[in-house]
Amino acid sequence: MKGLLGRKLGMTQVFTEDGLLIPVTVIEAEPNVVLQVKTEATDGYNAVQLGFEDVKEKNSTKPEIGHAKKAGTAPKRFVKEVRDCDLDVKAGDTVSVDIFTAGEQVDVIGTSKGKGYMGTIYRNNAHQGPKSHGGSKNIRHIGSLATNGITSRQGRIMKGTAMPGHEGHKRTTAPNLTVIKVDTENNYVLVKGNVPGPKKGMVMIRTAKTSKGDKAPVVLIDRTAKEEVTE
Repeated sequence: MKGLLGRKLGMTQVFTEDGLLIPVTVIEAEPNVVLQVKTEATDGYNAVQLGFEDVKEKNSTKPEIGHAKKAGTAPKRFVKEVRDCDLDVKAGDTVSVDIFTAGEQVDVIGTSKGKGYMGTIYRNNAHQGPKSHGGSKNIRHIGSLATNGITSRQGRIMKGTAMPGHEGHKRTTAPNLTVIKVDTENNYVLVKGNVPGPKKGMVMIRTAKTSKGDKAPVVLIDRTAKEEVTE
């Protein structure tokens, strides 16, 4: 298992030499700093704690500043752990995008876009009420909660009942995405498909847990070489 923190910049598309269009998400991943290495003996489990994106000390707490100084770095805006990490690192080391290769399958974890307070039709795919004859005004309302006739819980709403409420803004994992390209010079990764979260949202790229084997790397069109030839 290996992982890296980064920011989702947005989506674009690339073409293979066969002319196949592939939609990709661009994830910018500046080198992460290893803040701590946890072991079974000292912490009860094995993990590598990564820090991403510096933050001013005046915007940090004293514990955060002291924790970062142990690794010889500045406080970080995002701190996440990678369980059972295979990377041979120690506190103060950096981890960059070169730990991944094109064709590898990864899971991308992020926080989904928040939709605010949404009704039960949008949130739970509930049916609308009858619209004909003008006899019903309950078209987009929740309807009956079926609290009557329940001998053990009369007058109570059952847990898990589909109701309106806050939608989105949850930890979401997009599994088994293929890495299309890794650019070590500009510190970004192209991942096939979409990933959770808004633009500039923080995401984690980690080794796919349920991978069915690495896919063959995709050969992309070298635009630079073609421009040199045409010139």
